[in-house]
Amino acid sequence: MKIQVAVAEDNPNLIRSVLEKLQLFDQVEVMWVASNGVEVIQKVTNQQPDVILMDINMPEMNGVEATRKVKDQFPKVKVIMLTVFDETDKIFNSILAGASGYLLKDEKPGKLIQAIEEAMEGGAPMSPVIAAKSLQLIRSGKQEPVESVDFGLTNREMEILEEISKGKNYQQIADKLFISPKTVRKHIENIYRKLQVHNKVEAIQLAMKHGII
Repeated sequence: MKIQVAVAEDNPNLIRSVLEKLQLFDQVEVMWVASNGVEVIQKVTNQQPDVILMDINMPEMNGVEATRKVKDQFPKVKVIMLTVFDETDKIFNSILAGASGYLLKDEKPGKLIQAIEEAMEGGAPMSPVIAAKSLQLIRSGKQEPVESVDFGLTNREMEILEEISKGKNYQQIADKLFISPKTVRKHIENIYRKLQVHNKVEAIQLAMKHGII
């Protein structure tokens, strides 16, 4: 079964660029394209893709609001935000709206397909620059820890959570801990379940709040 992907972007050149990247891979199929948030809601109501690649700045309804509406109505649809380097202030709003990941628009085709597959498996793909900025924002707003709670995390899960907080991806964590990326992914799924969060930023925020990391 091919991964059904939708693209939401108001710039024709960027739409063409994303579509050209996706066409390089047999495992994905583009279901539809939308040029603004209102159109996204109209199309997703009729056809739910597996993943939406969502631009942030679109007319009529921006990508953050469109993401919120999509996730409210169709929680199984994964949304990966597409951004440019200077939109750091919108990272948290997108994540709080329910986005699974956050990528720069100039990512290479291999990184784009990897992010789509990672999101499908429950991960939270982020461009390294975005991940670093996310962590910086979290730390800049860090509060004093409340009562320490471990949420039933194992030592290995806490170790992986610590590595996530350093901005490392699945492969980097796997290499450091001498385990497979698949095992890392499974541990992260367990971490999310135990912390009752949906992405790495929420996990890090909660872990810092309770003095886990």
